[in-house]
Amino acid sequence: MGSENYKSLDCITTADIVALGIPYENADELRRQLAGIIQSCGAGTPQTWHNIAKHLLTPELPFSFHQMMYYGCYKSYGPDPPAWSPDPNGFSMYKSMSFLDFQEFSVTNPEVYWKTLFDKMNISFSVPPACILREDPTHPGGHWLPCATTNPASNCLSLNSERTLEDIAVIWRDEGDDELPLNKMTLKELRKSVWLVAHAIETLKLEKGSAIAIDMPMDVNSVVIYLAIVLAGYVVVSIADSFAPDEISARLKISNAKAIFTQDLIIRGDRKLPLYSRVVDAQSPMAIVIPTRGSSFSRMLRDIDISWQNFLERAYVSKEVEFVAVEQTTEAFTNILFSSGTTGEPKAIPWNVATPFKAAADAWCHMDIRKGDIVGWPTNLGWMMGPWLVYASLLNGASIALYNGSPLGSGFAKFVQDARVTMLGVIPSIVRAWKSANATATYDWSAIRCFASTGEASNADEYLWLMGRARYKPVIEYCGGTEIGGGFVTGSLLQHQSLAAFSTPAMGCSLFILGTDGFPIPQKGPGIGELALGPLMFGASSTLLNADHYDIYFKGMPVWNGKVLRRHGDVFERTSRGYYRAHGRADDTMNLGGIKVSSVEIERICNSVNAGVLETAAVGVPPAGGGPERLVIAVVFKNPDKPITDLSNLSASFNSALQKKLNPLFKVSEIVPLPSLPRTATNKVMRRVLRQQFSQDDEKKIFTNLRELNGFSEELYSSPEN
Repeated sequence: MGSENYKSLDCITTADIVALGIPYENADELRRQLAGIIQSCGAGTPQTWHNIAKHLLTPELPFSFHQMMYYGCYKSYGPDPPAWSPDPNGFSMYKSMSFLDFQEFSVTNPEVYWKTLFDKMNISFSVPPACILREDPTHPGGHWLPCATTNPASNCLSLNSERTLEDIAVIWRDEGDDELPLNKMTLKELRKSVWLVAHAIETLKLEKGSAIAIDMPMDVNSVVIYLAIVLAGYVVVSIADSFAPDEISARLKISNAKAIFTQDLIIRGDRKLPLYSRVVDAQSPMAIVIPTRGSSFSRMLRDIDISWQNFLERAYVSKEVEFVAVEQTTEAFTNILFSSGTTGEPKAIPWNVATPFKAAADAWCHMDIRKGDIVGWPTNLGWMMGPWLVYASLLNGASIALYNGSPLGSGFAKFVQDARVTMLGVIPSIVRAWKSANATATYDWSAIRCFASTGEASNADEYLWLMGRARYKPVIEYCGGTEIGGGFVTGSLLQHQSLAAFSTPAMGCSLFILGTDGFPIPQKGPGIGELALGPLMFGASSTLLNADHYDIYFKGMPVWNGKVLRRHGDVFERTSRGYYRAHGRADDTMNLGGIKVSSVEIERICNSVNAGVLETAAVGVPPAGGGPERLVIAVVFKNPDKPITDLSNLSASFNSALQKKLNPLFKVSEIVPLPSLPRTATNKVMRRVLRQQFSQDDEKKIFTNLRELNGFSEELYSSPEN
């Protein structure tokens, strides 16, 4: 939505406000207060909006009035108007330099920056590093913290001058218990629980460094298990609880997992979703199975499996006995996560001992997470934001807030209120659901200091609504990747924040936008192109289990100032005011609901659904107004003279197959019949051409006119792909 549809603030009348459904007396008072702000600050400045957001707008007022104020204020401002501004009297430590100068310092002076940060975060090493970074011409990413030994889980549980045993470490509530008091676990209780599970894991007699999977909802038990595995010197294999058996099996095989922790059922409202049975169908190794809200199971356990109660009883003699953490070098693995590649097989990305410190550093630097904060982020240990949440909270002395249920309804909104969450992480799809259902109405989110958003492209109007729920607290956009261990571009509470935009590279990271010649454009100027990253990033991956790391991230990339740049694959824009905006994937990997997936995986399934389908092309299409990508399937039929006319039935068949074989969260938005797919001279499908064309179609009904698409010229078919 743009400002062109709104009056400037000095032209708004009481009648205009009444037309939004606000009673005349209230509307007249709002107009009077608005006039006072305009007289003091002008009709269209950032200070005008700051005062409107702080003194005039409340969550109870219609959102249409919020829109009238925001878009009216910035009607003549131009691009990237600030939706939030920092307190000019705060953060005196940065008065001598701009934040961007400080960010550049973190890149050019890693020894000073990271040592200072580790001291601030009370990170301890049993053997200190010989240095922060040792560069190596044969290793583009360098060697970080060489010779150091530590354990990130031990750091999560340790005491220091700012943390006591009675501090609250985890706050949670189960769906359906919305009127009951919150559950809380102190650091003392968390330590004992983690020690007990670590002792029980030792009774399994696995070789140190063995991979142990977790396929569970993100609740207090999975957090305890995660920390115990890392504390005991084993490697967590992260598997999302939404995966079908084939996807579970693939991850277990790639990681060579020796055991798996799982749960009998997942309860969502009145539904009971099987989880243990999917793990069994995946032919998993030994499973430790937790019952769902009780002590009984919905089915018999396999002979090789162990109930949670029997598992803990193995270590009963060690109850409350401190488990001595296994200290390892910073290159040792702690976690194996997965990200889809373009070949259809998920890339297995190991996090090493140092990676958790990157996650926590991002939270400290960019979201100001600190002791006393309560951090909530609906996620799962199967995705990087699950481990991120654990480390970002506990390593910074904050509490983790977990809601064991759907985050889409009023139950979650009430939990945010009752837990007094101070930093709430979101993905745009969740925000859209809240706004559509007005799920946050009547709940007080004033404890929130900031939001953070990741996983998908944001929509400016929806995020204006989100900020308004917490009386205009900032949204810190956060974009990175599993292979980064955190973010590479984000926002900062020391900078103006514009809706659906990033204000800065992450601390310690450098960004390059590649021009049409394949080399970086000037770093201070505007432009758009494929994003590349500086190779020296603390916490970033240096190896893959099932692919050549150099080939994927460095091969064929330009050299800049003597260093080969690191490939990322997204198209980014740097605006005239210095903000960054994401424009989707440059390759054929798409982002659906925060989950990266390759076109090849989706097409493989869709091609086998109906005998009348010759081939398909799957593309992620961002809506014209911004927001998460939609899945669109271009279909070529075997017999063009007798095409399948019931596209709704075909769409349902695609959805059924994708949700059963790939992920239950995936959904086809549109099917577009084509006579043939556009291809390069080497017969590669030009999905980017399809994506571009679909994106340009009319916003209200973007697929009604396919004449141009169906008429691709022969020249296009035979031209090489750029």
